[in-house]
Amino acid sequence: MSALNAPNYSVVAVVAPGLEAPAAEELSRLGCTAVRPLRRAVQFQTDQVGFYRLHLQARLPFRFLRHLGSFPCSSREQLYQGVQAAADWQQWLPPTTTFRVETSGSAPGLTHSHYCALEVKNALVDWQRERWGERSSIELENPNLVFHLHLGATEASLYLDGSGESLHRRGYRPAMGLAPLKENLAAGLIALTGWDGSLPLVDPLCGSGTLLIEAAAMALARAPGVGQGRFFALQRWPDFDPGLWSAELEAATGLARDGLSDGRPLAPIYGIERDHEVFEQACTNAAAAGVAPWLQLQQGDFRDFQPPNQPGVLVCNPPYGVRLGKDEDLEQLFFDLGQMLKQRCSGWQLWLLSGNPASTAPMRLKASRRIPISNGGIDCRWLHYEIR
Repeated sequence: MSALNAPNYSVVAVVAPGLEAPAAEELSRLGCTAVRPLRRAVQFQTDQVGFYRLHLQARLPFRFLRHLGSFPCSSREQLYQGVQAAADWQQWLPPTTTFRVETSGSAPGLTHSHYCALEVKNALVDWQRERWGERSSIELENPNLVFHLHLGATEASLYLDGSGESLHRRGYRPAMGLAPLKENLAAGLIALTGWDGSLPLVDPLCGSGTLLIEAAAMALARAPGVGQGRFFALQRWPDFDPGLWSAELEAATGLARDGLSDGRPLAPIYGIERDHEVFEQACTNAAAAGVAPWLQLQQGDFRDFQPPNQPGVLVCNPPYGVRLGKDEDLEQLFFDLGQMLKQRCSGWQLWLLSGNPASTAPMRLKASRRIPISNGGIDCRWLHYEIR
């Protein structure tokens, strides 16, 4: 049976390094089966309805790749022949369909990504010419289909990208700071804290507000793929079912609520930002995301922060001298942050993203957990502190 008609989809979710485990948990909660974390990815099974649901509701992945076929591949000839046999191209790829090819991995003699992508393209258009006497056009910017070839040591797998534009782009963030945290990474970091909306949440250096916005959206069940004129590549697929899609879109939209799932109000969420322009960006982003009423954003200095009486959770992505902070006294900033925490936040939990192990030393706090995370290619640690 071809992939086009198969009742079940084998799928790979592409995720940020370090978020494989929470992404696997999220996919399981959304009904996926045979969930298996990999490196920078999670493999799983779902069906067409589930595949639609994931694009609308999953917060952590960058994209979802639907498996078309796998084949032995240790030479150019095997790659060419394997691609032509990987799917029912008469249904998937009529000559009027535009496409693009992406590649990852390597195999013996197949180490150059551009060469491998070109070979996949040649296999497909040669098949079309033989079948129809004409071929598809290659479209780099906005094609009908995006194929992804992954090469392993002995086997190649061909996938179809259902997402199109990266899923981290929620659509609410036209305004951002100089070193923005991707939305899906922010959601993953919040998931790792275990925060569920029942305790106060504070970001004393909130920047453009991404951590807090993602936290509020998660607690209030605001589906990330709903609204903002979102369009997904799967909506161009030949097996796209508008009725199923509309039902899932309606269901995802209907999840939104104004409090927690048990009816309690969302705990206070505070954000503090010193820079006026960046503070205005945070306010704009929160409004665009539809969570502004639940965020208490303040322009000011974290050194003046007075926490509520009830202990809660602090989250923070401070500058660490890689993209920001080169002209700041980072040592003084972290010393002052540590002083404020020890003096006023006893009983609180702090989660801090650090891309420079030396930068956090002036806080004079000992982390109880250090979770490796990649933030835009920067090797970071999501550090957990118990403030006493």
